[in-house]
Amino acid sequence: MAKQTPRYHAIADDLRNQIDRGALAPGQKLPTEEELTTHYEVSRNTVRLALGRLTEEGLLVSAQGRGSFVRERFEPAVWNWSVLESRSRHEANHDAGDQWASQIAGNGQTPHQEVKVSIRRPPADVARQLNLDAAAALTVVRERVRYVDREPYALADSYFPEALVRDTPLMLPEDVSAPGGVLASAGLVQVRFSDEITVRMPTRDEIERLVLPASTPVAVHMRTGYDKDGQPLRVMITTLPGDRHVIRYDVSAD
Repeated sequence: MAKQTPRYHAIADDLRNQIDRGALAPGQKLPTEEELTTHYEVSRNTVRLALGRLTEEGLLVSAQGRGSFVRERFEPAVWNWSVLESRSRHEANHDAGDQWASQIAGNGQTPHQEVKVSIRRPPADVARQLNLDAAAALTVVRERVRYVDREPYALADSYFPEALVRDTPLMLPEDVSAPGGVLASAGLVQVRFSDEITVRMPTRDEIERLVLPASTPVAVHMRTGYDKDGQPLRVMITTLPGDRHVIRYDVSAD
């Protein structure tokens, strides 16, 4: 005998279909639980299970005392990390601004970032990447919340060995940039990057800072920059909500 599909699955399927075809539009409020109970001729608990299923899928968001709404869709920010932080491209375009901001503006969107600078011990994973003693070494940390069209889109935290960047513009708590990059302008030229990308659920702090709806995973991109002698100069950790980013790479097949 075939196993019977739970009733709340069928309700979730019907509501999902309405969302997919636009009958329920982004931002639209769903009927109340009582109205859905009457419409589908089921118990309130069955309706709650169906709504919970769609919330877990990231299709709905709930507001305390206001009900459930179809989740708004963000215009994706497209990042071409094959050329992001390319010094030669930066110089060829005569672009003295922040490369991230330039790329977002090139997508027809409006970039903005809030910057905080501190000096502190690095986390263990950052210390390993920078070949530092986590218990003794100090790093300059530039923490940024990056906005696209006034919405928080990413967190970008850069760590520099304090001894390398002391008295450079990287110590300033503001947007800083220079042709070819601020590090290069200080005589610290990155010639190679090593990237690692992990995907996980966000921390409570990330949820609050990025205003993340429930069930939104994040991609965490760690980029370590090295000089010509293989010395690590910087680690940048970028936290990207999965509902508002497209990451693009162009890779040679040679």
